[in-house]
Amino acid sequence: MKTALVTAIGSFSADIVIKNLKNNGIRVIGCDIYPAEWIADAKSTDSFYQVPYATQESSYVSKMLFICDKETVDAIIVLTDVEADVWNRHREELKAHSITLCLSCEETMLLCRDKRKMSSFLLEKGLGNPIETVNILDADIEAIPYPAVVKPYNGRSSQGLHYVSSTEEMKSLLTFCEAKEFVVQPFYKGSIITVDVVRQETTGECAVICRRELLRTGNGAGTSVLVFTNANLEAICREIAEALNINGCVNFEFIEGEDGIYRMLECNPRFSGGVEFSCLAGYDCITNHIRCFTGEKIEPFQGITSMYVARKYEEYITKIVEKEGE
Repeated sequence: MKTALVTAIGSFSADIVIKNLKNNGIRVIGCDIYPAEWIADAKSTDSFYQVPYATQESSYVSKMLFICDKETVDAIIVLTDVEADVWNRHREELKAHSITLCLSCEETMLLCRDKRKMSSFLLEKGLGNPIETVNILDADIEAIPYPAVVKPYNGRSSQGLHYVSSTEEMKSLLTFCEAKEFVVQPFYKGSIITVDVVRQETTGECAVICRRELLRTGNGAGTSVLVFTNANLEAICREIAEALNINGCVNFEFIEGEDGIYRMLECNPRFSGGVEFSCLAGYDCITNHIRCFTGEKIEPFQGITSMYVARKYEEYITKIVEKEGE
């Protein structure tokens, strides 16, 4: 891999992704929906492009392929779910341009991006103790144990998530939401556990790094965490990753209930916003993710150092605005 296009470089994971790609001698092209002067990491890339929203699918794909051809890109690294969904539908175009899509296979992506299918899959396999997930249109809202959680079946970053405390609130919610797009889950009080998992499909080698999220943003990104080891949880994650046929780095989310039981919430089939926490704890998820798509063996997982890690925000001057007339 000589040149990689990294999407959505305003994302939490972008900084460590860009750094570690460049440490591996890879030229990095960055893109985002916002202009360069709004994005601190734009100056860290070798070239930067503003692109359309991925929801404007035709324009987005056309612009991205133009950039890839212009910059001789040979791999795309996707940092957001909506872009992952788009490129999962446009794999053939990438192949035609000799570009590697650094994501798991199409079937795995479709499964991971549908909370209904994922819950059913895990239940059938007897894996992960998944949160019960039901289409809201199939639920008896009078019989649902409240409080309950309502969210899009393919949602991301806590967008569209609602906590509902009663039948009356549920009826009110259903008057303005597109019900067929939503699922309902029971509410469990506890800690969010995010697990970065790097698995190489061809060898079965798998690295698992767990963290308890102590402070989070409203969009579900950890800002203070405890990276820890738990042999039982790590073994569960390896079994799930194998069953899903994961290739590369993904993140699993669990809730650790007050009863001490881990219940799987979802698999986000791309880097987590806190993947740098795992890198700091001793496993380079970025480099080994790349190796999953270049034919190189990933590093054997030999454990990590348990640690507390806190994230801070830092200011960067991205552009000096000249006075009028100068």
